[in-house]
Amino acid sequence: MTAPGTTTGTTATTTATSTATSARPGPPTGSGPVLARDRAELAAALAGVRAAGEPVAFVPTMGALHEGHASLARLAREHAGARGAVVASVFVNPLQFAPGEDLDRYPRTLEADLEVCAREGVDVVFAPSAEEMYPGWPQVREPQVTVEPGPLGSVLEGRTRPGHFRGVLTVVAKLLGLVRPDVAVFGEKDYQQLTLVRRMVADLCLGVDVVGAPTRRDDDGLALSSRNRFLEPDHRRAALALSRALRAAQDAAASTDPAQAAPAALAAARAEVDAEARVRLG
Repeated sequence: MTAPGTTTGTTATTTATSTATSARPGPPTGSGPVLARDRAELAAALAGVRAAGEPVAFVPTMGALHEGHASLARLAREHAGARGAVVASVFVNPLQFAPGEDLDRYPRTLEADLEVCAREGVDVVFAPSAEEMYPGWPQVREPQVTVEPGPLGSVLEGRTRPGHFRGVLTVVAKLLGLVRPDVAVFGEKDYQQLTLVRRMVADLCLGVDVVGAPTRRDDDGLALSSRNRFLEPDHRRAALALSRALRAAQDAAASTDPAQAAPAALAAARAEVDAEARVRLG
């Protein structure tokens, strides 16, 4: 893949309106991705690719992009091919935040996100407002129709964040309906989310190939995350117990009789977590 050249925030935010008349399949030619703020601009930006019958690959994000997101964009390009289109969404979805969570504090860095997308050859960045995604917002804060995640949505992360995955699946379903991609790429870091999205796509016959991408980690082993910028140094050191636990579990399972692999892996992981006083398993 040949990435486009460095672009400024101004050139990266070229409107869909100015490019609609010259819509064509394939990656941008150095001018940066088209920034679409509403569904009409999104449709205009993808008109040429759709007319040519080329594939569309989609990377949904909440912004504050890092190398993990960049790797998703690169995988999306592989699936879209040289003449297809890669679309990334940047939308902090209020429906998946419970009262008291960090909706207002969640990092919003659109200009920097556009630069990342330009480097990785993203063709279109869809960055809608909450009003665009949820008509009537903020007066109407609860859509009448949402996607219920089923039993899996109430365990693990769903147990401590009631309603979270209902918000996730609802916005993903809406984004898939707007972008209409052939392929959607999600990181395996949020594995419960990935599993639920796959289940939704299968159960609702959405006709999208959902691709999982490997977790990307920092040099110290911590999984890359937009929220990591909020960690104090001692909290970051504590969080590393999780990656150590995963590696210990993997090593224990690989070196143990298959019949005892699961309990050995759990014991090894728990030992690593228990050694860090600030981390406890639920």
